[in-house]
Amino acid sequence: MNRTELAEYLRSRRARVTPQDVALPSGGQRRTPGLRRQEVAQLAGMSIDYYIRLEQGRGPHPSRQVLNALARALMLSHDERVHLFNLAGQALETPRTRGDVPAGVRHLIAFLEELPAYVVDVKYEILVWNPLAGLLLGDLDSRSRDDLNVIRWLFRDPDIAERIIDEERGRFARGSVADLRVAAGRYPDDPGIQALVAEMLALSPEFADLWAKHEVQIRREHRKRISHPAVGVIETTCQVLSIPDREDLRLILYTTEPGSAAHQALRELRQFTLSS
Repeated sequence: MNRTELAEYLRSRRARVTPQDVALPSGGQRRTPGLRRQEVAQLAGMSIDYYIRLEQGRGPHPSRQVLNALARALMLSHDERVHLFNLAGQALETPRTRGDVPAGVRHLIAFLEELPAYVVDVKYEILVWNPLAGLLLGDLDSRSRDDLNVIRWLFRDPDIAERIIDEERGRFARGSVADLRVAAGRYPDDPGIQALVAEMLALSPEFADLWAKHEVQIRREHRKRISHPAVGVIETTCQVLSIPDREDLRLILYTTEPGSAAHQALRELRQFTLSS
């Protein structure tokens, strides 16, 4: 159980919920946003003293019943509820990351000749890729193993501050940090995740600001706009697929509408892989 992270997470979620959200009277002017502690305790059916101790990082190990009550009171989404249970040490199992990619998955992406495809782990480390993905994402074959992390790419970009301000352009960066938060809660003892978070907190104020918000959301299908120097802008749908029996890995596919300009751009890019 990570008492400090749990306390910070409860405070951040409480600040997000208004009395109107849970059909409580506003009670006049409030010094801080969100619900008061006693209101959360009331909604969750527990004593105010018990809840205060949880928020101060000195509470007892909460039961599943208590966690379910808190999840309802704080209006947590499914991903947020799972994260709450992980922080409280109530996960159904203790998962471990492995780092290897099953041979069948390697063969699959190799045969996907017209789709950029690659595999990432929970740290956003790109482990294997097909030739088209290698070209689309910036000549991956020429990069060192230390330079294949998407989180590092994002937050080392000199335009990251401007990108995050923009709702559309910053969606991927914000979502990636929220997804990494999920991984940190699910794999609390993973040294690779801990090292990456510590590195980004030290190097990027933008990452640190997003990390402090305690947002959690598993990465799923999303739209992505890629500007490639050889073929121009490509509008794609990024499909994020889970690999059976390997929750620490994801298969990423970039798909386009058949016959579209983006589809044609990918076909043009593929010619570079055939000629090399």
